[in-house]
Amino acid sequence: ITNVAVLERGWLGGGNMARNTTLIRSNYLWDESAGIYEHSLKLWEGLEEELGYPILFSQRGVLNLAHTEQDVRDSIRRVEANRLNGIDAQWLDPKQVLDVCPIVNTSHDIRYPVLGGTFQPRGGIAKHDYVAWGFARSAVNAGIDIIQNCEVTGFVTDGGTVTAVETTRGRIGTGRVALCAAGHTSTLTDLLGVPVPVQSHPLQALVSELLEPIHPTVVMSNAVHVYVSQAHKGELVMGAGVDSYNGYGQRGAFHIIERQMAAAVELFPVFARARLLRTWGGIVDVTPDASPIIGTTPYDNVYLNCGWGTGGFKATPGVGWCLAHTVATGVPHEINAPFTLERFYTGALIDEHGAAAVAH
Repeated sequence: ITNVAVLERGWLGGGNMARNTTLIRSNYLWDESAGIYEHSLKLWEGLEEELGYPILFSQRGVLNLAHTEQDVRDSIRRVEANRLNGIDAQWLDPKQVLDVCPIVNTSHDIRYPVLGGTFQPRGGIAKHDYVAWGFARSAVNAGIDIIQNCEVTGFVTDGGTVTAVETTRGRIGTGRVALCAAGHTSTLTDLLGVPVPVQSHPLQALVSELLEPIHPTVVMSNAVHVYVSQAHKGELVMGAGVDSYNGYGQRGAFHIIERQMAAAVELFPVFARARLLRTWGGIVDVTPDASPIIGTTPYDNVYLNCGWGTGGFKATPGVGWCLAHTVATGVPHEINAPFTLERFYTGALIDEHGAAAVAH
């Protein structure tokens, strides 16, 4: 398929791509999740060369802390599951946690003492804007049309087929349609009369002022409920879980800032005097089993890529690869075959709440 148009309601990279916190990892629990995220991570490792564009992919590692005996059991289980799937994963004791990240508070007299953690050395971060621009440049060079400020307002159907897409810039005829609208997916599927089990939630994050390099890796904590990394320019990037309410808001909120700052300072007392630079929100689409939907729909030529919740950025190359195969052939690739819409009535769920508990 060479005649392709990408319809963007706003501007290139102005949606969740510009509002995420850029974490990349593949240490998910279940085989199905490990398959697609590890496929994606392997593509990340060669993406800069393939795109011919700097994306600042930094494999500084991802450290998940354990604070309770149940955390320890769950973490070790995930490490062993990762190893069975050929994914790099390590269990670290508190001393080894300090070796990886010396600024973590491992004192015994705090609310949630660090009992250890899992570590994926190949995980890391990338520059989200550069990723968007790199993909866009390669797409344009391949003859793909990127149409910005083009909101989809409806579909023209003929039986079980979509023949055209109505937009604010006119009608566009089509042979196949792929819906990749993240938090706004259900607004499009509603136009088609296709019920999709996703809920949209705001996900807030924030960054500090610029600091000298001090935070060597990515640290996540389910119990304290925060994750912290340091961006290439020097700001601390922090976030936690999705807001409990449904909505399409893209603003920060003071109570979220307060909780995230308290959690960050509990893990990293060295940041107690760091000043907040800015805060924002993205819109995530969450499924009942915290895993994505990638595949076919009741329409013959409409395909879904949604339900990524907080994990979409890290899957960018892998899901693009799988979705392209699905759209081109009409059937899912074996990597994304488990993530069909049908699993919600067959019962073949892929429950990744544990591996995705703190947003990323």
